[in-house]
Amino acid sequence: MAKRYGGKFSPDGETTAPSTQGAKRKRRIDVDPVGGRANVLFIPAIVLVATSFGGGAVTLLTAMLGALSLTLAAWLLRSGLRAEVAYNERKVARRPALPRKILAAGLSGVGTALAVIAHLNGFDILSPIIYGVIATGLHIAAFGLDPMRNKGMDGIDTFQQDRVARVVDEAEKHLETMRETILRANDRQTAARLEDFGDTARELIRTVEEDPRDLTAARKYLGVYLKGARDATAKFADIYARTQDTQARTDYLALLDDLEKNFAARNRKSLLEDRGDLNVEIDVLRERLSREGVRLD
Repeated sequence: MAKRYGGKFSPDGETTAPSTQGAKRKRRIDVDPVGGRANVLFIPAIVLVATSFGGGAVTLLTAMLGALSLTLAAWLLRSGLRAEVAYNERKVARRPALPRKILAAGLSGVGTALAVIAHLNGFDILSPIIYGVIATGLHIAAFGLDPMRNKGMDGIDTFQQDRVARVVDEAEKHLETMRETILRANDRQTAARLEDFGDTARELIRTVEEDPRDLTAARKYLGVYLKGARDATAKFADIYARTQDTQARTDYLALLDDLEKNFAARNRKSLLEDRGDLNVEIDVLRERLSREGVRLD
């Protein structure tokens, strides 16, 4: 079996001792959910305006309004597709507050109707409506609807869930900032190591999302520790980009190792506490059933 070369002097080769935390983790690949079929929806707006210059001022104004509707629809669709993927990835999630995909379908219908009006020869009110309804239906058939209900939130205090959402959003911003900042260092191995730490941090984030009771214990990790890691990443990236200081690189990797161990330990403790709570609830239920004369073998 062929084996990829990964020596010391290869682009991704290790120049320091390998990290045992990151070595066991599969690399996460983030794929943009938008795709070409959503991006292509920006083209009709350009075509509409380009083919309306010779029709007079009213025709051009109508075409520009239609192009604005089509462009806004394409932009909302992109945002809606990303929100849907984030919803599907989480076990506990609220439905999007703004139904972007539904709004995009409606705006596509309006834009199509205005495009038909801009190119009509004579008065015809029925044709734009028919084409607009067809465009709306095709948009929904192609991209679907937004998630319409909350997922996995039965029995969860909504006030506590809102607190969790604020902490989680802040933690995700810190991780995204770190991912962008490390690129300044121009060191692929360090960037990959940071991705491993990010995966571990997101595991803790998902644990807190699924059980908001863990927020009090994990808030220090998702707030103070991640903010400190963000600042340390910025300082390392600036220093390493200028000086290529190997000691600074070693210290930064050691910091990531320590942080990852702490985050993983906090996550394991949360899961063990959840299991302990479940055992208590099962014992209480067994006791109540036995009082009613029901025996569970």
